[in-house]
Amino acid sequence: MTAPHTPALATPFTLGGHTLRNRLVATAHATAAVADGAPTEADAAYWRRLAQGGASMVITGGTAVAPESTLPQRYLTEAWRPEIKEAVRRRAEAIIEGGAVAIAQLVHLGRETLGAGTYYAPVSAAAVRSPREASAPHALSTEEVRRVVDAFRVSAGNSVQAGFHGVELHAGHGYLLAQFLSRVNNTRDDEYGDPIALLAQVIDAIRTEIGEHPIGVRVSMEPGADSGLGLDDLVELLPRLSAAVPFTYVNVTTGVRNTYVPGMATTRPPLLESVARLRAAVGVPLLVSQGFRSAVDIERALGSGADLVGSARPFMADPDFARKVVAGDERSVRPCTGCNEGCRTFEPTGSCSVNPALGPPESATRRPAVPLLLTRPGSRRGPVAVLGAGPAGMECAMTLARGGAEVVVHDPAREPGGQARLAALGAHRTGWQKIVDHQRDQLADLGVRVLLGTTLTSADLAGYSRIVLATGAREAPVPVPGELRTLSLPVPGELRTLSSTDFLHRHADVVPQAPRVAVLDDGFGWWQGISAAESALAAGAREVTVITPGNGFATGLSPENRTQLMNRLTGAPLRVVPLTAVTATTPDGVRLRNVMDGHESRLAADVLVTVGERLPYRPDITPADGQSVHAVGDCVVPRRIAHAIAEGRAVAEELAAAVSA
Repeated sequence: MTAPHTPALATPFTLGGHTLRNRLVATAHATAAVADGAPTEADAAYWRRLAQGGASMVITGGTAVAPESTLPQRYLTEAWRPEIKEAVRRRAEAIIEGGAVAIAQLVHLGRETLGAGTYYAPVSAAAVRSPREASAPHALSTEEVRRVVDAFRVSAGNSVQAGFHGVELHAGHGYLLAQFLSRVNNTRDDEYGDPIALLAQVIDAIRTEIGEHPIGVRVSMEPGADSGLGLDDLVELLPRLSAAVPFTYVNVTTGVRNTYVPGMATTRPPLLESVARLRAAVGVPLLVSQGFRSAVDIERALGSGADLVGSARPFMADPDFARKVVAGDERSVRPCTGCNEGCRTFEPTGSCSVNPALGPPESATRRPAVPLLLTRPGSRRGPVAVLGAGPAGMECAMTLARGGAEVVVHDPAREPGGQARLAALGAHRTGWQKIVDHQRDQLADLGVRVLLGTTLTSADLAGYSRIVLATGAREAPVPVPGELRTLSLPVPGELRTLSSTDFLHRHADVVPQAPRVAVLDDGFGWWQGISAAESALAAGAREVTVITPGNGFATGLSPENRTQLMNRLTGAPLRVVPLTAVTATTPDGVRLRNVMDGHESRLAADVLVTVGERLPYRPDITPADGQSVHAVGDCVVPRRIAHAIAEGRAVAEELAAAVSA
């Protein structure tokens, strides 16, 4: 009898004297559950839960080696301080207790300020300004560079003494060690003009401090032909570094600040096609990371020569990611959508839009969520009706079904997903469909009936004990008058006007007949207007003009999403007209008025797309005696998917508690 095939990702691997239980690594990230530079109890709880989920090695990020790399909020771990060792020890022990090898990544930011004000002057190999900063940094003197070497040594020693198995040196993403590696940024004429000199000295100093404990090196392939750290540069530098001073493994990724956390538009791992070349260039174990979310891509990377494959955000979305993938249960993985919302907004800590179990420190087991009770608490027992098959409704039904409740989901739409499905129709936004598909599949596996295309009356709902309204929001029309008509009396030849909702459903058919697209944004710079513009361009629009009463374009997005959006749009026939309102449509375009000085102008267009306010929608139902009615998600107040999913789960837990009381 033939033994069952074991996928490569499930096989153990020996690294620096440690046996890794599989090939899946949780690469460096952090939730900022740090107070005054020291990890908190909530931080340890996060890493313990992640390690318990099956990752073979866990690399903690957000760990600085010197005061000049800290931020005023002090949510980066300050590794050089011996007085925080006990707090760091709790972090290391949490990872080890979960069965994973614990590695602390150490970073000096150099000239990068992360967009935050700092108390110290940014520094670098030379006074070469970062494209992400307004001023050139202070060029480190030879003596100052030697102090950087010692800062890494001390921080590594503190980390290992606190219980970490080893350290990883962050020499990527445009931070200080990468700035020295880059032939563009490093223009020195002293001993550190050799790109590998600083990194080699850091490795050597750390080796004398921590002995044979693992030392990893993270590097990144930076975008742009003139970055000085492209793939060609890395395959030249890494063999030189390895020959000069041995280290345990290399972790290769891509990008710099604002691009190294790719958004939804990146649908495949960027390094997948480069693994074989990297493997040929390096003689140490090779860890490749960024964008690996599927077993197929992971296996392909391992088959091309990688020894280990790393991910970060997938572990935030589902801490059991490794265990499920190793077990062949990929279907049950709660997917990372690549939205770069909660995980990149530290208010006060990082979270995950699709994982409501990841909450702030004061509520570490869940994201705070308060469903709206529309009636008195009900006394009935029996099945639950969930009205709405969007993220809130499906999350509610999943949680109820897992608790043993009988639940039926109703939705008048022909497809599940609600606003998430609408968002996924936009160009470069298909990541949202992943969570829709996941919730739909989980409901099917749980045996939950999902009745689509159904509109219910109060009488139809009378047999249910409880009703959960998850009916979402609808886009309000934007009253733009026609120059030749009133709103209620259209005339032939008037400019075609569509809401952003209608346009996302129909852009592929509309744009070929209307190649000049005007998009009237609502001024908040969020994805509705952006997706309308990108979808028009994807459908072949000859020109797209975004008109906004706001002061800029895409102002509501996180820095990562905005930077990557602007990179995608470079060279596109896109024009942005800020501080401007549309006062009327004409047969061949729109009339504009500047909201500051009142100047009027005209813009030629074939179609106008308007972004209207999203308004809560709740059906008019009359509850039966003893029947409770809750509302969750956008039908309470339209917000983000994080709120919808959290409230969907919260109302299910609330109902379950009431039934068992």
